[in-house]
Amino acid sequence: MSSLLSKRRVIKIVSRCIYIFSCCFIFSSCNKDSFIDSPDATISTSTDIVKFDTVFTSIGSITQSFKINNTNNQKLLFSSIHLAGGDTSSFKININGQPASHVNNVELAANDSLYVFVTVRIDPNLSGLPFIVKDSIEINYNGNKSFVRLEAYGQNANFLRDGVIREDRTWTNNLPYVILGSLQVDTGVTLTIDSGCKIYSHANAPILVDGSLIINGTKAQPVIFAGDRLDEDYKDLPASWPGIYFRELSKNNFLNFTVIRNAYRGIISEYLADNGKAKVTMQQSIIDNAYDAGLLFVNSSFDISNSLISNCGSNINIILGGDYKLTNCTVASYSTFISHKKPVLSANNFAEINGSTVSTGINAVFENCIFWGEEGNLVENEVLIDKQGNDPFNVVFNHCLYKATNDPTNSVLTATMKNVDPLFDSIDVSKKIFDFHTSNSAAPGINSGVANGYLKDLDDKDRNIGPPDLGCYEKQ
Repeated sequence: MSSLLSKRRVIKIVSRCIYIFSCCFIFSSCNKDSFIDSPDATISTSTDIVKFDTVFTSIGSITQSFKINNTNNQKLLFSSIHLAGGDTSSFKININGQPASHVNNVELAANDSLYVFVTVRIDPNLSGLPFIVKDSIEINYNGNKSFVRLEAYGQNANFLRDGVIREDRTWTNNLPYVILGSLQVDTGVTLTIDSGCKIYSHANAPILVDGSLIINGTKAQPVIFAGDRLDEDYKDLPASWPGIYFRELSKNNFLNFTVIRNAYRGIISEYLADNGKAKVTMQQSIIDNAYDAGLLFVNSSFDISNSLISNCGSNINIILGGDYKLTNCTVASYSTFISHKKPVLSANNFAEINGSTVSTGINAVFENCIFWGEEGNLVENEVLIDKQGNDPFNVVFNHCLYKATNDPTNSVLTATMKNVDPLFDSIDVSKKIFDFHTSNSAAPGINSGVANGYLKDLDDKDRNIGPPDLGCYEKQ
């Protein structure tokens, strides 16, 4: 009997516990479904400022976002979320899919969050260039106010949309140039670009040269080509614009102290010039971080000296022969945004056209150059020379250093060094540090070149302090 009474007491206790738990659960659920109206309610935001790097006037920015978090155990009603500058603000916002400068009565569940998306378009008539445009987003709830600041760095520019240059023209360094759609230099026309000019191309905007391009950069004021997205997440991405394309009739192109960054292909050149001279002459210049090729030549010609071609999908790619001279240059690649999988130099005298192999002659001289790639076995031979047919084939490596398992075939090798680390100054792939100077006094390329009349290196420093160093930099 006593055992039976004990069991009944246990059942009663358990039942009461279940009842109390259920009541607590129901109360808690009701509590979460009700709005908190206390001025002590709290929120948080994922940032207190949204910043945009350089935004060109009249061109919209990328979209950035932040979160507003309800940190309470009850629902919260925002009486308003709005731009302080209202409809006249340079900024535009979108709150949980609703585009508006002012939104009222926004509900947010307990311990939940909502996204606010922000873009900016800057008025080109604003004074003071460059300039900073500011606003803020005001968040109101339960008599409280919270703010997220907005800030954009604006820059006016010369905008060219699907432009065609039909007469000789000189670009001066007054404002940046922004290319939209494309830019064409017409046949027989010369575009001259003064030192210090910055040219930014949109993602679909190639620069097409049917005439001549003359770039007069200096060490202090190089001419820079890059994509027009300068926001932090975009400014270093390869393939952000198509590149510069020297087409069939182009000739007399001179690029001095020119920097070409983040293109799909830095320079593309087809056909030999009809005047028997190098189609492209490039001196003391840099091509960096091109997604596909830094230099792509198809039966064309170039004369490049004291230049750096770095970290491209394939740094130099020569197809179907032509006439080439590369002097005192560093051609090197490490895996960054682009995995290093292709030789830094590939050259051949043939191409597949309509199912048939077509070959032609090639004359290529590489002197005082470094051809190097990331350590390891990603690419066994950083220099690859292929030959087909019986056309004239003259490829010379004179006083060059290269990384390779096998020496380049079909080539003449004079005083070359294979698989000897050039000892670049600072390479840190994880931190994206690439300093291709050879400052170590034991670097094998120092005083290892042959005199050739080039008196200045990429830093515009003297080379006539003894035998020239290999590569684009001379140790001082």
